[in-house]
Amino acid sequence: MDHKVDKGRRAAVPSPPVPPTGPDAGEDAGEAWRLVHSLVLEGEAHSRLHQACREVGLPVNLVKAMLTLDRDPAPAMRELADHFNVDASYCTAMVDGLETNGLAERRPHPTDRRVKTVVLTAKGHRVLARARALLHDPPSAFLQLTPAEQRRLRDLLAKVAAADPVLSARRPSEESRAAG
Repeated sequence: MDHKVDKGRRAAVPSPPVPPTGPDAGEDAGEAWRLVHSLVLEGEAHSRLHQACREVGLPVNLVKAMLTLDRDPAPAMRELADHFNVDASYCTAMVDGLETNGLAERRPHPTDRRVKTVVLTAKGHRVLARARALLHDPPSAFLQLTPAEQRRLRDLLAKVAAADPVLSARRPSEESRAAG
């Protein structure tokens, strides 16, 4: 392993791994991604999403919106529209549906009262917790792995999630919420 010396401490610090290059770089990563895609969008997990939505009595788009709203600071309406790649009128209708069900409410932005943010209500948090419990129950295929394999898969996926720029942008507020 290559090491560099941190001149302030004079201790060896491991250098970050260098990503592979060349014609085969990313081939295995591409296959791994195709498998994750199949598991989530075509496998048992896909029907699990619909089952969770039926159980909490909401359409998929509202459950997905609630997952996006569960963060601090609360997202603005424009951020939601951008996140879902939809126009403002669709986002308004989606938030209207959440408000009608008592799951979220619009609030003025703390520093710009022209901007509306959307926050989950106490009921919204309870419904989302129930949906998450159903969604986070592992599909039966995961139980084909030994406990050691399950831990290894978890660790590898955690490493990938930590490197995801969208997830890492949300991580600080999620960590502070988990600590509080």
